[in-house]
Amino acid sequence: MNQPTPAIVAQSGVRRLPRIALLLLCLAYVVPGFVGREPWKNADMTAFGYMLELARGGDWLAPTLLGQPPEFDALLPYWLGAWAMQAAPAWMAPDFAARLPFVALLVLTLTGTWYSVYYLARSPRAQPVPFAFGGEAQPTDYARAIADGGLLALIACLGLLQLSHETTPALAQLGCTTLAFYAMAALPYRTVVPAIGLLTGLAGLALSGAPAMAVLFALGGALVTLLDPPADASSPGSGWRWAALVLLAAAIAAGLAWWLQAWHWRISSQAGEGRELRSLGKLLLWFTWPAWPLALWTLWRWRRQLGSRHVALPLWFVLVSLAATIVTPAADRSLLLGLPALATLAAFALPTLKRSVSALIDWFTLLFFTGCAVIIWVIWLSLQTGVPAKPAANVLKLAPGYETSFSLIAFVAALAGTLAWGWLVRWRVGRNRAAIWKSLVLPAGGAALCWLLVMTLWLPVLDYARSYTPVVRGVTAALDTPGCVDTFGLSRGQLAALRYHGHVELRAVGTARDCPWLVVASDVQASASLAIDMKRWQLVTTARRPTEAKDNLLLYRAVRP
Repeated sequence: MNQPTPAIVAQSGVRRLPRIALLLLCLAYVVPGFVGREPWKNADMTAFGYMLELARGGDWLAPTLLGQPPEFDALLPYWLGAWAMQAAPAWMAPDFAARLPFVALLVLTLTGTWYSVYYLARSPRAQPVPFAFGGEAQPTDYARAIADGGLLALIACLGLLQLSHETTPALAQLGCTTLAFYAMAALPYRTVVPAIGLLTGLAGLALSGAPAMAVLFALGGALVTLLDPPADASSPGSGWRWAALVLLAAAIAAGLAWWLQAWHWRISSQAGEGRELRSLGKLLLWFTWPAWPLALWTLWRWRRQLGSRHVALPLWFVLVSLAATIVTPAADRSLLLGLPALATLAAFALPTLKRSVSALIDWFTLLFFTGCAVIIWVIWLSLQTGVPAKPAANVLKLAPGYETSFSLIAFVAALAGTLAWGWLVRWRVGRNRAAIWKSLVLPAGGAALCWLLVMTLWLPVLDYARSYTPVVRGVTAALDTPGCVDTFGLSRGQLAALRYHGHVELRAVGTARDCPWLVVASDVQASASLAIDMKRWQLVTTARRPTEAKDNLLLYRAVRP
């Protein structure tokens, strides 16, 4: 027996969010962060290094970087970046070419989330209460309005900002997870496209380093399909057919991962025991904000429909991601995969929110993001003009040696985004705004605004602080004679940076005896003295990374006998 729905929505509350406004918001969110920057340290630079090695002729089934395999068996993202670099024209920078498939993956994530929410909202048990004299929201219009709210909730999530703009396996996993989530949500209404999306999403997730999560997502999706089968009564047994299709796709994905030897045990006991509950709680609070309080409200208000597919399916995806967050070392990247489903749960809170709660969200969001935007502008003005002086002094203290630059294009983009924010605030505080997605307009717009400002006004100083270019420049400037370079103790990101920015021939120490140069990471200098006969080497320079001393590199020259 179906339980009564808590959603009470009139037709006037489901008017569409203007498509041009939604597209501009997505554009302002997607493009900044992919354009105009260098590869950043650690994961971003490391992943790009493996892509570059493949594009130059590496082993496509076993990519390596100076003999080191990737930390995660994620073949698909490296393939995508390498293919893009090979197909790009000669004038395009390789690092920008490698980002293009990841731009598509982020667009896929946003689009897939919208359609996932749309099809889940079309479920009969997700529909609002019918009115005695008519006037309730029509099913298609209601589903479209809820989908708009789900997309806004995803854009508003703070944890999505940086990780969704890096060329790493995490973004490939996110795109494939969203594709599989969409397929399971749309199967009762479509056949061909969801079936293709299901197989592609689960297989892509397995090839992106998360085969176990692909299988778990599919198992839960099949169970939800059996518990809440499609509403088409003329198709008896259709629930079993859809469940079988999901399980078949999961089996194919698992078999593909096993064949490519990408199935490894990644659960770390130290991740669960050593990680403090307090730090994990902080990560959950800020990373999933503002979707998590709305998702909890959904679970409470829709508690009588927990077995319904519009609640059970996204809840399962969120629970799997939370479990992976707890037991795996990369907590934030595991939690990232649950954001589309969490945004879906948050969207179903919208038709049940009281006006006072909606007003509280608006005022908090308005004050928070306006304050952040003001701070970003003030610091930029201080760097450009010296007034006020203290913010610029603080930045230069954190990034010594940084020289201020001005970009007219970045300034115009930041100014346009700020003016758009002012218009959005004026629209939101206006009267007769009955659309149910209105409570998430300011959170999504504020997140997009601050990301746009940071990636335009602050991009030069962020590039200086987070890229390896300064330290590589310090090494290459001292290489006054040609020859290969031995390396000891360098991270994968440092190796990739030297290969890309420095254009030097690198070798692991001990593999060649005739290299005239040696580069050692400063944090393993003591270990190098034990492993290498340092009497053969003379220190030439210390290439310092301005913002982090442990990333300094020591350059040695071979001493002639």
